[in-house]
Amino acid sequence: MRFVFPEFFYGLWGLVLLAAFLSLARRRRQKCYDRFAEQKLFLDLAATLVPGRHVFKHGLLLAVFAFSLVALARPQWGYEMREIKRQGLDILLVIDTSRSMLADDVKPNRLERAKLAVRDFLRQLKGDRVGLIAFSGDAFLICPLTVDYGGFLLSLDHLDKKTIPRGGTNIARALQEALREYDNTPSRYKAVIIITDGENLEEDPFVAVKEAKDKGVKIYCVGIGTQSGELIKDADIFGQPSYLKDGQGNIVKSRLNEELLQRIALETGGVYVRASGAEFGLDVIYEKQLARLEKRELETTMAKNYFERFQLPLGAALFFLLWEFFLPLRREDRNGRLDA
Repeated sequence: MRFVFPEFFYGLWGLVLLAAFLSLARRRRQKCYDRFAEQKLFLDLAATLVPGRHVFKHGLLLAVFAFSLVALARPQWGYEMREIKRQGLDILLVIDTSRSMLADDVKPNRLERAKLAVRDFLRQLKGDRVGLIAFSGDAFLICPLTVDYGGFLLSLDHLDKKTIPRGGTNIARALQEALREYDNTPSRYKAVIIITDGENLEEDPFVAVKEAKDKGVKIYCVGIGTQSGELIKDADIFGQPSYLKDGQGNIVKSRLNEELLQRIALETGGVYVRASGAEFGLDVIYEKQLARLEKRELETTMAKNYFERFQLPLGAALFFLLWEFFLPLRREDRNGRLDA
């Protein structure tokens, strides 16, 4: 026998409290009887009361509570082996961790907002494998494709501006890393989602975009930031709050480059969405695009399918509840009526 929710057995403390309460109530009732009349006289006045019936009814209430707890714990015994097929896509999330992602035109800042959105995105996945690539001036695979969403989230939580030591923004390198991870996956099951402000400062990304198109890999772009832009908050060498400056000492203002991201998505047959405070866009990409794609069988396993048995203790609880409800405290007279 196994229980799905064994923590419900902490409710046994409630059973103890209920027993204590019923015992206290019985004692108070007895004191009321003693104040009403002497014991010998009371027995004559209440001759139709069945001795011990109150105690028995209390026992029935305790049985109702106990069997209800067992039913809530969902006992299971007996099982059959069932084949489980896991189907899904291989989704690579490519996240910009460059300093421009520290701009707070999207609260709390672009990078933290992206991480929150990815956490929400994972709740929509239904067996899809997901991987994580971080990029700035270079790109690294932080979490390989996996269905272990807990492990993926651990990698996501540690993502920050220091994840990639080399500064800058190199979208081409990020796409190359994604394509390398996809070497052994059929093209129709691949999806790359890149989250960035689109400020590409190094190689031409369209060489990698053409390679992705030739391999049948669709790239979905989420643009984060505003077109008006925002200053990039940072800290100086003494750890004091400051703003990022370029080589000439000018304060850098980061703006969303939608045109580049739209072209990347269009070239590969993907879509572009702009992230906003309320609607980040990942849910739109999944519901309107990825969920409609053909999914491949990732693995087939045999699992035990246990039989639910909560009906038995639930039925027992109902039986004792009805017994307690219809059980009278007084005996019947000779005519079959309850004595007053």
